[in-house]
Amino acid sequence: MTEQARKLFDKANRAVHAAETLLKGGDPDFAAGRAYYAMFYAAEALLAERGVRFRKHGSVHAAFGEHFAKSGVLDSKYHRWLLDAYDQRILGDYGVEGVLTKEDVARMIEQAREFVSAARRHLELMS
Repeated sequence: MTEQARKLFDKANRAVHAAETLLKGGDPDFAAGRAYYAMFYAAEALLAERGVRFRKHGSVHAAFGEHFAKSGVLDSKYHRWLLDAYDQRILGDYGVEGVLTKEDVARMIEQAREFVSAARRHLELMS
């Protein structure tokens, strides 16, 4: 695994931890953002291992779908979770009404934890 991927996985793990802390503190909107970023960093790590980098979220989403979900390298549910988490992050970051529930965000955090774990496991198996 490259140093870049290791750093991104470290960031992903820190984002999961931050999401848990924020949710426990009663901030589901902000916790959703951290759960999304955990998945995003893991997707970036996978793409970095293939020598692919992007500046925009949509480009990372599309490339992850192309390289890992559509090809069957990883379960396509991870792509769906990444896209759904992005939508939830947007609601949490930009919405003025607190529409995200603790239960919904707790599920997002579990998905983020599984996503990061599956991505890391994939890279470790490829090494």
